[in-house]
Amino acid sequence: MAANRLQTIAQHLAVAPAGGPTVRAVPTSGGLSSVPTSQEFRYTVDGGALSHEQRKFYEENGFIVIRNLISDDKLDVYRQHFEAICRGEVTVPGLTIMKDISLVKSKAKLPKDSTSVTKIQSFQDDPVLMGYCADPEILQYVESFSGPNISVAHTMLINKPPDPGSKSSRHPLHQDMYYFPWRPTDRVVCAWTAMEHVDRSNGCLVVLPGSHREGTIKEHGYPQWEGGVNYLYHGILDFDEKTPRVHLEMEKGDTVFFHPILIHGSGMNRTKGFRKAISGHYFQTDSTVIDVTGTVQEKAIRETIQMLLKQRRLGKDHPFNKMSLKDMAVMTTKGRRRVVKGEPLPLQY
Repeated sequence: MAANRLQTIAQHLAVAPAGGPTVRAVPTSGGLSSVPTSQEFRYTVDGGALSHEQRKFYEENGFIVIRNLISDDKLDVYRQHFEAICRGEVTVPGLTIMKDISLVKSKAKLPKDSTSVTKIQSFQDDPVLMGYCADPEILQYVESFSGPNISVAHTMLINKPPDPGSKSSRHPLHQDMYYFPWRPTDRVVCAWTAMEHVDRSNGCLVVLPGSHREGTIKEHGYPQWEGGVNYLYHGILDFDEKTPRVHLEMEKGDTVFFHPILIHGSGMNRTKGFRKAISGHYFQTDSTVIDVTGTVQEKAIRETIQMLLKQRRLGKDHPFNKMSLKDMAVMTTKGRRRVVKGEPLPLQY
C-alpha cells in the first residue's frame, strides 16, 4: 500500500498535472463550514480550478503541486522588494523580520541586507507582496479548498540561509494548524511557491503523505538540537519515524497547496546560496476563532502573541496582556487577516 502511494506521488511530482499540567487534545472541527461539501470529498469543495483527479490526489495525500503557476516576472518583483525591505529602504507596518539563531548567537554586527534575514512574515499591509496572496492564479485553486469567500493570514517570504554548520537552517517536522486558532480546519490551506529551483541540497519541503487524514494536532515543542533551533520552530514530539516521506523538488513558479494538518518540514540548506519561497495561509472568511486554552496549541499561540507584544514594545501593564487567550487570538487574527476574494464576512467567535 505504501509503495503504491509513493509511486502515485512520484508520478504526480514528475509530470505537470492539469492542476506539568496535562494538555488536552484540541478539536479540529470546531466551526461550521459555510461551504457545501460532497460525499466523495472531505478536504476540497466544488468550484475552483482543481480537476476531479487532482481532488482525489489531495484527498489521499494532503498536498498537490501545480507546476509553473506563478511567472518569473512576478517572483522577481517580490524578490527585489524583499531585498529592499531587508536594506531598510521600505518599511512595512506590522512586519516581523526573523534572523537565524546562529547569527543571533554569534553577536556579530550583522549586515543590513538579506543575508542576515531568515524570514519575513505578516506582510498583509504590503501591497507589493500581497500581490502574490491576491493573485488570481493562486486564488482559482484556493477556492477548491476554502470556498468562494477567502481570507489570507500568516503571510511569509522565507529566505533559508546556507547552513553555518550548526544545522539550524532545518525546520523540524510540524503541522501548521498547531499555530492557528481558526476552524474549520479542512477549509484552511497553505499556498507555497518556490522562488527558484528547490531540491534536497538547498532544503526543499518534505511531507508525510496522508498524515492529514489522522485528523489531530499533535503535541509540539522545541527539538533538542545541538546547534539550537529558531524561535517558534516547534516540532512534533512523537511520530512514527518509519512513516514514508516525500521530498518536494520544485522549479521556480511551482506551487504546492497543502492541508494544515499535513506533517511537513524542510532540511538543511547545504548550498552557498539562499533558498527563497513565498507563501500564505488561506481560510474561509467567516471562520470561527476557538479558545485553545489548555490544549496542545496554547503554547504556540501564547508565544506568537508574546512575539507581537515584544515587536510593538507593549509593556506588561498594557491592557492587551489582561485579555483572555481567546480574545487575544481574535484580535490578532482580525489584525492580520485580509479578505482576498468574495464577500467580506465577519469572523465567528
